[in-house]
Amino acid sequence: MKPALGILGGTFDPIHCGHLELAREVKAALELSAVRLIPAGDPPHRVVPVASAGERLAMVELAVADCPGLEADGREIARAGRSYTVLTLAELRAEDPARPLALIVGADAFLGLPTWHRWQEIFDLAHVIVVARPGTALGGVPPPPLDEAWTRRYTADPRALSASPAGSIVRQAITPRPIAASQIRAAFARGDVAAVRGLLPPAVLAYIERNRLYRPGQDAT
Repeated sequence: MKPALGILGGTFDPIHCGHLELAREVKAALELSAVRLIPAGDPPHRVVPVASAGERLAMVELAVADCPGLEADGREIARAGRSYTVLTLAELRAEDPARPLALIVGADAFLGLPTWHRWQEIFDLAHVIVVARPGTALGGVPPPPLDEAWTRRYTADPRALSASPAGSIVRQAITPRPIAASQIRAAFARGDVAAVRGLLPPAVLAYIERNRLYRPGQDAT
């Protein structure tokens, strides 16, 4: 019985303390072996990131450097083409077929899962941990076509994450942290660095300032 490896993907444009606290809290609550943060190179469901793929990976690496149990993984940036989660999970599964994998998604992303590339295969490759997101509640069975998967796979027993390599859905409550990358980018665009202090790891803030990221005109949001 191996503890599951948590997988947390995103654009991380930029990575902020909300991402890190979510990863740490889920890791501790569900006794994951680690949480691997994987920035998307070419995200299929998001607008084009403001920071480059290399810059976003560098920020993730800086952010996790002092966070035991959190890891940066640049495979989606190194891989050509769209950053489809199912391909990433297939690569990780091939590396260690017996290791349980647990994909961490917000409730809003989970409800949008049927729009993901080859989404039904995700359950063959990993467990899915659904966490609350501001403005999105998931208190019962989701609507079709997710209802069938939820009914078959949902469990309130977190031990399911280590009992098999993949296939279960677990819901995990987390501490609300209303931090949004779009708000951080907007603050930088206004030149209001004071507004983001405490929202970003110091090393990430220093990197953004040193490389003059998110300046006026770079982000339309």
